[in-house]
Amino acid sequence: MLIACWSVKGGSGTTVVAASLAVLFARSSANGALLVDLAGDAPAALGLSESTGPGVLAWLAAGSDVGPSALARLEHDAGGGLAVVPSGERAGPPSPGRVDELAVALATDPRAVVVDAGRVPSARADALVGAATVSLLVLRPCYLALRRAVAAPIRPSGVVLVTEPGRALSRRDVEDVLGVEVKAEIALDPVVARAVDAGLLAARLPRPLERSLRHAA
Repeated sequence: MLIACWSVKGGSGTTVVAASLAVLFARSSANGALLVDLAGDAPAALGLSESTGPGVLAWLAAGSDVGPSALARLEHDAGGGLAVVPSGERAGPPSPGRVDELAVALATDPRAVVVDAGRVPSARADALVGAATVSLLVLRPCYLALRRAVAAPIRPSGVVLVTEPGRALSRRDVEDVLGVEVKAEIALDPVVARAVDAGLLAARLPRPLERSLRHAA
C-alpha cells in the first residue's frame, strides 16, 4: 500500500500526519512500514538525527544507472519496525521518468509505505501522489486552503482536517466544496505539539492523534 500525504498550503501539518500514520502502520504490519520524506522535516518530528548525506531528492535527480535498489541504502532505522528515507541534501530537479520509477518501486514494496509529499503542485510530488493507493490532503479549514485545493491538479481520495477553535468552516463545508470525504479530524492539541517539538512521535505517539488517524487510510 502506498499512502501519500500532501497539502496545498504550508503549515498544514502534513509531516505530523504522515509520520504518525507511518508509526501506526509500523506497529500493525508484520512487514513494518517505510516513510519517504520529500518535504524534509520527518526526521526531526520522529527524533532522528538530521541526515547529512544523500536522500530521496538525490535519487530522483540521479540518472538511470542508479536503480530502485539504491533506495534501500538510503533508509534509516527509526525503531519499532519503521524505516525512513530522508529527503537528504538538496538536489536538482528530478531526471525524466524518475518520479514514475519511484512510484512503482514504492507501490511494490512489501511494507506499508507513507510519503510526506509536502506541498502540491510540485515537480517531485504530483505524479507520485497521483499514483498512490490512498491520497490524503491535509487541510486546515480556511478559504485560502480550500481555494487552492479546488485548483490543485490532483484530487485526493480523502481529507485529513486539522481543526482549531474559531474557524468558520466546518467539516461539512470542506466535504461540500471538495466533494471528498473527511477521513479524520485532528484537533490542535498542546500534547501533540509537545511531542513534535521533542521529537517523540515515534517513541510516544499521542493518544488523541492515534485515535484520530487510526482509520484515515
